[in-house]
Order: sequence, then structure tokens, then C-alpha cells
Amino acid sequence: MTTTTPAAGSTAASSSAQRDYVAMERMYYQHTFNRGMVLDHGEGVRVWDDAGNVYLDLVAGIATNVLGHAHPAVVKAIVDQAGQLIHTSNLYINKRQVELAEALYNVSGGMRSFFSNSGAEADEGAIKLARKYGRLHRAGAYGIISFDRSFHGRTLATTAATGQKKYQDTWQPLPPGFVQVPFNDLDAVKAATTELTAGILVEAVQGEGGIHPGTQEFMSGLRAWCDEQNLVLICDEVQAGMGRTGKFFSWEHYGIRPDITTMAKGLAGGVPIGAMLAAPRADLFEPGDHGSTFGGNPIACAAGVATVRTILDDHLLDHAAELGDYLGGKIDTLAQKYSALITSTRGVGLMRAFDLAEPRAQDIMDRALERGLLITNAGPSTMRMVPPLILRRADVDEAIEKLDAALASL
Repeated sequence: MTTTTPAAGSTAASSSAQRDYVAMERMYYQHTFNRGMVLDHGEGVRVWDDAGNVYLDLVAGIATNVLGHAHPAVVKAIVDQAGQLIHTSNLYINKRQVELAEALYNVSGGMRSFFSNSGAEADEGAIKLARKYGRLHRAGAYGIISFDRSFHGRTLATTAATGQKKYQDTWQPLPPGFVQVPFNDLDAVKAATTELTAGILVEAVQGEGGIHPGTQEFMSGLRAWCDEQNLVLICDEVQAGMGRTGKFFSWEHYGIRPDITTMAKGLAGGVPIGAMLAAPRADLFEPGDHGSTFGGNPIACAAGVATVRTILDDHLLDHAAELGDYLGGKIDTLAQKYSALITSTRGVGLMRAFDLAEPRAQDIMDRALERGLLITNAGPSTMRMVPPLILRRADVDEAIEKLDAALASL
């Protein structure tokens, strides 16, 4: 492939030659990612790179493209809204924002929304709301208990809440008021609770940490402990929400309801949006407490309405549960075949992972890529799959065939 890098000052419009976007990325973009493949377009569960190679996509924008690529309902909603109203700020009401809040109110059992632009912002809002609760109802308490292996975002506060040293060490000192304890250990939560604790922040199914579900005893115990101690329970649904586990929210598997829940990733089918939902007990924000210029943008909310409606109308919750069981069974079969390499498997719905005896996740990703399969990892020794909810059995069979060949080639 013959490529040229444009001279400084030239633009896409002025350059007629095929452009080397890998070289351009190295020149123009800050080095925050190690990446080398240029994706050009997608349709359904597949994407194409700029060389015309096609890939079966089990990454889905890291659990974001829940309806796959270029879903007609999402595309239509974006195009229609762009022709009407692109931005208003939150000085005014926009219809799509209210419609999305209505949809989330209904699926959450009566929680009201605040919209932002990302999962980190949603979690920031939840932390602020928990601190207001602590100020009003716990004599000024502000502390947040979260969990080892958790991931809650890249801002300073959400990094402080994230239970992974690799995300924290560079940014010390982090904001005070955050402590992490072992996941699924209710006694550790109780021991860490003090008069300064305002709330508990938990992923019912840990995503970035390697697809670790909470136990029934643990999640029920967190709800009961928060009630007993007058704490706020925050469930981070950024990765596990939007039907990924076979329920709209992963906390529904446990028969509980949090005081605050956060969403992002798949909420608008790929358009950036975050949401922080509050049940009546924690619905304490007043005008001036919190805000966002772009949060609840009409285009993002239009895409969100289309995404939520499609998930519900097309019965994708049941589909995710069914296909998740099928995918999990296929992964278990691979684990038996490659028992010296794969040490354990786990997951809920279309949120699956398996652990490796050696840190070979990158090797497997590379070998799968060569065979037209996109999968990702959760650390050097854990593989992760978070495909679109529209995945079919034939797609699972194809993915497992390609993954089998990748594993065999190691």
C-alpha cells in the first residue's frame, strides 16, 4: 500500500493522496494509546479496516455498541435530530432529554436522571450526590468505600475510587475520602465503615477488573448494611448495564435497588453520554448543585431513546441471556480443550471472560486479529468478550472457530 503523510499545515480536504493515519496519529495525537489498526466503517456485528479487511467484533467499542454498528434505529434518530436541533445547553428543556429520562425512570423503577457525557462524569456526579447526602444526613460524612479490581473512571476522584494500583500510582496524591476493600467481602465493608463514610460504590458485575460477578449474599448484604448505617448505595452500571447481563441493570439479578446508579457506554448505542440516576432517598440535587454544558445533548439523547426502545421492543434482554449462555458454554468447551492454558471461565449474559495460566492475552488478541476476530483483555492474563446484544448463534460459532484457531497457533 502506497501512502503519504501530508506536509504540515495541509488538511484532509486539500490532500488527495491516500493518507497514512497510523503515522499521522503518532505525529498529531498524544501518546495515550498503543494502537495501529485504522477502522473505517461497520455494519451489524462486523467492522472493516482501511485496507478492506473485515472483522467479527466482540469488543463493541468496549461494551458500547450494544446494537452493533450503524443500527438503522440509531442512525435515523441521529440524522433526524441533527436536522432539528443539535445543541441547546441546559438553560432550556430539550424534548429528547426528557424522553430519555422518562424511559430510564420507567426501567429503573422510579429513578430520576442527570445526564453527562461519560461514565467517569456519571460517577463523579454520584460521588458528589453521596457527599451531599452525607452532609445532610450523616453529620458531614464524605467517604466512599469501593472495591479491589473495580474501575470507575479516569478523573482524579474516580481514579481514587478505582481499586487498581496501575491506574492510581502515577497520580498520587489522590483526593482523600476513598478506601478500597476486597470484593465480595461484606465483613471488610463493615470494618471499613466509619462515621466519615457516606456511601458504597460497587459494580454488581466488575467489568474492567475481569468480569467478576458479586455473590447474592454480598449484594444483598450491601443493601442491608447501607440501610442499617444510613449510607448511600451506588451501583456503577457503566459496563454491565443496558441489558448486557440479560437484565437491563445487573443489580436486578440480586433483587435489590441502589440509591444511585450510573450509566454510560451503551446508553446511546455509541454516541457519548453518561447518566446518573437517583432514587427518591438520594434525589437531593438542587439548582446550582451540578451541571453540564453538553450533558443531555439532543443528539445523544435521541440516540439513547432509540437504543433503549430497541433493546426493549426487540426483546434483547432475553436474547442476551440466551446467547450469553450459549457463548459461555462454547468458552467452557474451549477451556476443556486448552486446559493447560485456560484456568477458569465466568460471566453473566453477554459479558464473558476467561483466565490464562500465563500472561498471554496480547498474543491471543493478535492471533485472533489475524483471523478476523476482535476480542479484548482485562489485564495480561484475562480475556474479555462484550459483544453487541444483536449477536446471533452463527456469529458465536464463527467467533469460537476463530478463537480456537488462535489458541491452537500459540
